[in-house]
Amino acid sequence: MSLTQVENLISSRKEQYLNQLFRLLKQKSISAQDVGVRECANLLKEMMDNIGINTRIMETAGHPVVYGEIMNDPNAFTLLIYGHYDVQPPEPIDEWLSPPFEPTIRDGKIYCRGVGDNKGQLMSQILAIKTYKDVFGEIPINIKLVFEGEEESASANLAEFVKENKELLACDLVYTSDGPMHDSGSPFVLLGVRGMLYVELTAKGAEWDNHSGNKGNIVPNPAWKLIDLLRTMRDENGRVLIEGFYDDIRQPTEKELQIIKELPFNQDDIAEKIGYSKLDMDGEMYYRKLTLEPTFNIAGFTSGYGGEGSKTIIPSKAVLKMDMRLVVDQDPDDIYEKFCKHVKKFAPDIEIKRLGDMKPSRTSADQEIIRVVTRAVRNSFQKEPVLQPSLGGSLPDYVWTKILNTPSVVVPYANFDEANHSPNENMGVNNFYDGIKCTCYVINEISRFYSKTKIQHNVELAD
Repeated sequence: MSLTQVENLISSRKEQYLNQLFRLLKQKSISAQDVGVRECANLLKEMMDNIGINTRIMETAGHPVVYGEIMNDPNAFTLLIYGHYDVQPPEPIDEWLSPPFEPTIRDGKIYCRGVGDNKGQLMSQILAIKTYKDVFGEIPINIKLVFEGEEESASANLAEFVKENKELLACDLVYTSDGPMHDSGSPFVLLGVRGMLYVELTAKGAEWDNHSGNKGNIVPNPAWKLIDLLRTMRDENGRVLIEGFYDDIRQPTEKELQIIKELPFNQDDIAEKIGYSKLDMDGEMYYRKLTLEPTFNIAGFTSGYGGEGSKTIIPSKAVLKMDMRLVVDQDPDDIYEKFCKHVKKFAPDIEIKRLGDMKPSRTSADQEIIRVVTRAVRNSFQKEPVLQPSLGGSLPDYVWTKILNTPSVVVPYANFDEANHSPNENMGVNNFYDGIKCTCYVINEISRFYSKTKIQHNVELAD
């Protein structure tokens, strides 16, 4: 038996596998709105049971986790596959070219809410297990699968779930396929993620909106309160001025800095793909800012009248939403405390609300298992993967590296322009099939590595 037979089987089952994906995509699972989430969990359990994965639905304080396992040998290498079955709300509906929950293929891409983030990638993992079993007869390592229903709601209960089930979830490596591939089309091997802190600030003026002429210079404008506060938080070069904001950032290793320098970079291509023609930086700066430095972002600012034409008012309220992407070893609790202290110092009457957070995470590039996964990805795609210290975005990777104390790697299967979280979210049909193939290669390469290590260990014991 060889991996060529794996590829042949995937090719012969393309329509069958696509139909299974479409069945999952049609089931809504919008965690933020509690629409169809449990129904999707039940459907996912059924699909996993049907291919021989011992599966159960496990309750949390929020939406359930779908847990599955194939345990052949308690002492064998155990791979934990993580993903999520919940999706973002589809709004604005009128910007979709086809209904958001009716999977439609156009120009080689599947368009549907959740196809790239994360149901298409999740199904690639599940169907890889089916494919590998059908070719080789059994899975040569232990596999555990954790599919949560709250990732799009900041994974509110995943950390507690992992803490309560550490023995059940014990493993040697966590493998996640989420997010897009590199903009060059090369596969990614990502060793971590940035964390996040999301806050909301509310400034209030009068009890109601007032005429901007009749009450001008009399009634304060709360929008200016927020603007004045923001000026104290960030300098003209973008450096955050909140005391202690940068204190705990872990300095990158020489290995990580070398990786950054070797990453492929095409400024014009990236500028076009992100819609920002004024992008002006070299590759090293681009990747440092994207993976090794925190952000301080205004995600939304709402106040007064924003409709057509004019309405001369002094608004009674202004609301600012901010997200801060954090890097290791920044802690959201610590940053939130420092943020609140700063606000109380410069604008004590402004209300602060914490809307969500996630800790950053990083796995060392020097671990042997990372080289094993990188080799598998390279052989599967027949292309050198892009090894990157961190994803620019945030995933709950810390629950594995900090609670389970297990190395973790993220290998995305979706195309760079998947438009996740946006109207017309998509995933290339070939990306879906390539994800099945890649997962098979990873299982196989880990098995080879484990067998070789076990033999070497036995020889050393014999000596």
